[in-house]
Amino acid sequence: MDDARLSAQPDVRQAPQDDLGQIVEQLVPRLGHSVGTPEPLSGGITNRNYRAKFGKHEYVIRVPGKDTSLLGIDRSAEFAANAAAAEIGVAAPVAAMLTDPPAIVTLFIDGREMDAAELREGQPLCDVADSLRVMHAAPAIPSRFDSFRIVEDYERVAHDLGVPVPGEFSDAKACAEQIEGSLSGPEHDPVPCHNDLLAANFIWDGHRVRIVDWEYAGMGDRYFDLANFAVNNELPDQARRDMLEHYFRRPPTERQLATLHLFTFMSDFREAMWGVVQQGASDIEFDFEDYSRKHFARLAETSRAASFGNALEAVRGN
Repeated sequence: MDDARLSAQPDVRQAPQDDLGQIVEQLVPRLGHSVGTPEPLSGGITNRNYRAKFGKHEYVIRVPGKDTSLLGIDRSAEFAANAAAAEIGVAAPVAAMLTDPPAIVTLFIDGREMDAAELREGQPLCDVADSLRVMHAAPAIPSRFDSFRIVEDYERVAHDLGVPVPGEFSDAKACAEQIEGSLSGPEHDPVPCHNDLLAANFIWDGHRVRIVDWEYAGMGDRYFDLANFAVNNELPDQARRDMLEHYFRRPPTERQLATLHLFTFMSDFREAMWGVVQQGASDIEFDFEDYSRKHFARLAETSRAASFGNALEAVRGN
């Protein structure tokens, strides 16, 4: 099943012209004279993104959407994570960060968005595994991403916003507690993670895969990143094995494969609750309720399968 963020087309409203004008005005002293008018980029359902030219270079201006802090997004942490990823060649270089109006500006990557099918095999799959391994070994970044706490936070935020939390939450939370209780060992020590590895966040620049959109980045469990990539891009079993083998530089153990499987549940749980919060937080025209419903359905399917119980036993038993 394609992720709803890829299959649906939201109504991408532009940022207020006063805000965009102030952003451009503040960028001119840093980046050079503005050439033309910033053009909206389609596809996002959290922020407004624009392609703009200053001097001889093109940039992406990222204007935060309404109340994105309710989603756990810290823009200063995003800036730091993007800058750190750029230093190791994984992300686009950061050009500027503004606070009033808020915006993050990165160098425009001259390339194309990748699709899930091409990310599932061959060199692109290896490139992603390489990029994640390098990022996970990088110095710490100033934010935390704990998927087990995030779903709890999203439940509280939804209540505060007056958004009904689906009844499926209780069963999903019980499964999440089982997963969390099964984990142990240094493989789960927090490392810098991206945490939003949709196909749309991968750009092929003609030479290698680059990763964009670092707003959910934080110190977290490497397996969330790996599973988030696997489930969002529908990696079949063999591709999951190949990804882990390239990432760990050795054939994966059954425990590692089982851990990856359990974290695909957590990836969907985060997405489902993200969609619940967005029903009350976002002002973008998008069916967040349907988005949440689809992810709850997929995580329920995962938890009901015999492979889920087998994965729990495999992780607990080692």
